[in-house]
Amino acid sequence: MFDLDLIKKTYENFGPRIKSARNVLKRPLTLAEKILYTHLFDPEKVEAFQRGVDYVDFAPDRVAMQDATAQMALLQFMNSGKEQTAVPSTVHCDHLIQASVGGRADLKFALNNNKEVFDFLESVSNKYGIGFWKPGAGIIHQVVLENYAFPGGMMIGTDSHTVNAGGLGMVAIGVGGADAVDVMAGMAWELKFPKLIGVKLTGKLSGWTAPKDIILKVAGILTVKGGTGAIVEYFGEGAKSLSATGKGTICNMGAEIGATTSTFGYDESIERYLRATGRSEVADEANKIKEHLTADDEVYANPEKYFDELIEINLDELEPHLNGPFTPDLATPISKVAEAAEKNGWPTKIEVGLIGSCTNSSYEDISRAASLAQQAVDKKLKTKSEFTITPGSEQVRYTIERDGFIDIFDKIGASVFANACGPCIGQWNRAGADKGEKNTIVHSFNRNFSKRADGNPNTHAFVASPELVTALAIAGDLTFNPLTDSLVNESGEKVKLDPPTGEELPSKGFAVEDAGYQSPAKDGSSVKIAVSPESKRLQLLEAFEPWDGKNMTGAKLLIKAEGKCTTDHISMAGPWLRFRGHLDNISNNMLIGAVNAFNGETNKVKNQLNGEYDEVPKVQRAYKAANIPTVVVGDHNYGEGSSREHAAMEPRHLGVKAVIVKSFARIHETNLKKQGMLGLTFMNEADYDKIQENDTFNFIDLEDFAPGKTLHVELVHDDGNKEVIELNHTFNSQQIGWFKAGSALNLIRQQNN
Repeated sequence: MFDLDLIKKTYENFGPRIKSARNVLKRPLTLAEKILYTHLFDPEKVEAFQRGVDYVDFAPDRVAMQDATAQMALLQFMNSGKEQTAVPSTVHCDHLIQASVGGRADLKFALNNNKEVFDFLESVSNKYGIGFWKPGAGIIHQVVLENYAFPGGMMIGTDSHTVNAGGLGMVAIGVGGADAVDVMAGMAWELKFPKLIGVKLTGKLSGWTAPKDIILKVAGILTVKGGTGAIVEYFGEGAKSLSATGKGTICNMGAEIGATTSTFGYDESIERYLRATGRSEVADEANKIKEHLTADDEVYANPEKYFDELIEINLDELEPHLNGPFTPDLATPISKVAEAAEKNGWPTKIEVGLIGSCTNSSYEDISRAASLAQQAVDKKLKTKSEFTITPGSEQVRYTIERDGFIDIFDKIGASVFANACGPCIGQWNRAGADKGEKNTIVHSFNRNFSKRADGNPNTHAFVASPELVTALAIAGDLTFNPLTDSLVNESGEKVKLDPPTGEELPSKGFAVEDAGYQSPAKDGSSVKIAVSPESKRLQLLEAFEPWDGKNMTGAKLLIKAEGKCTTDHISMAGPWLRFRGHLDNISNNMLIGAVNAFNGETNKVKNQLNGEYDEVPKVQRAYKAANIPTVVVGDHNYGEGSSREHAAMEPRHLGVKAVIVKSFARIHETNLKKQGMLGLTFMNEADYDKIQENDTFNFIDLEDFAPGKTLHVELVHDDGNKEVIELNHTFNSQQIGWFKAGSALNLIRQQNN
């Protein structure tokens, strides 16, 4: 399934291109820089790119798409004028399977319920030369790690956790579907050259501490936006001591600090994983150039010279962490959780413990959790919380079943969900969640925003390693510290849990009967793709209107969002996933989770046409019907979270023209630009406070829109007073071309025609 010829060609270019970059930069290179410079779209244009400033064109090796975002990506690709994808690409059906009863029953229900979408994705994949991973095959990031990721490669994927592949030494980056279309159409992929954050790991993990605790600690240090615009590069003896899947876990949750991606240098653990997953040829090729698949020695010897920021963590001293609730960067060492819970009023009874997901579903993760489940059986402990396992792939599920782990979990009353995202992305039919009761869950996933897992805003979700989640589920108590505390078993005896144990890789090797992969047709020209005009799930796209070249005047304020406004707030997942291929229908969830700064409520904004309050999408549709442009105003890190471009496409479709915020999350800002929208930031953040509920916006110098030149907007207040505010932007010439054409796709189609 992996393309060995592509990998060989990539490796052949490494030496010469790294030498060329070294000659220009006149210094040693980090691993991230080596991968970036070896993947320039035009390898002859080697410059000393300025980190965080210069936009650079890259040529990724491959593209991966999950089913929820693939629908819109492929609907766009169908309009690109191309007959085949220019790079190897895959679609993975993992987001549309709801966790409810158990793996087999849930998969059967999903196959029936989502047949129209799965058939569409399969036919488009078949037609355009895209590898198709069927429902039940596994979660995109685990499947990519097992089959496609390779040291030194560059990959983009239509999911923010594409960064998981950094565990095998890739630069793997989450993007919107429009970016994926660029690469699949053979165009350059543009990225602002990232800053570099170095994380030096010393010592070695032991006892209860797991790789997950490293990224939980880093999240606490950097916060959800501290990695924005940067690649995080892990190194040191502590990094080498980690398993490849442990590295993947750390890179996966790098999305939660806003990082462009994270990566590790090639080492023996990565080689072991490649060979264990049937890719010895890749390991052999990597070994030939291994000096190029990590940073130069001088970099790691004097990291402060080469990284923009440096963090050092001693793994000997690292304590297990529990992060949350409601944000993945609220980091609490396990020894401090009881104190924090009392101080903050967190519910201490744990209702459910959930392990697995794309973040923590490796064989090593499951085996270590199973060792604790076995202890619970042996020590006559009754599990106090519900407990669920979500395998990351059919290969992992089949192997852990063969090795008896599922039988062990059965003994403590666990449920095994389908090989899919499930609760991690809101696809969880949790009984009683609709009551909105205050409660606590613990999980080994990556995100814990309000309502993320079960739709209940009062569910306090905490993130931890699978080992700690398992221990806490056995205890049923958030304040339980397995390092120091005892439990009373069914015989009334006090017992302690021993530290977990497990295997990095299965001693008998991985096994699977049907991995779930389907190759595309060699010639897809005769493959028909049918989308019914009556479909509620799929809708062919119409091109967005180009800019008329004039200043935009008379725009009304739709909403002034206050506080955290993630892509979940802008375009919720959960039950809305079924509309990901139908732009008009899914637009009915636009910004319904955003908090209105003027009343503190969600999904309740003022319609300036009639003075009444109504749901955000309804008010926006009224403005669109009246042909009145609108503006969305937001706070810091607007668009944090998932890569979903629906959060940009929905406002664009419904007639929002500009989004003005204090700061953007990287992927969302790019997605807005790709769809032909104005993504702007306040020159003076205090101007956010000047925006009033009945404001009208007049863009007075949009006709002079140019790179590096600020824009000015006249605010007309309800009392007739006017004031002008200044706005920054990061548009370059090409991106202004997207805006003028109406979208990046419009420009691609023009060029292909």
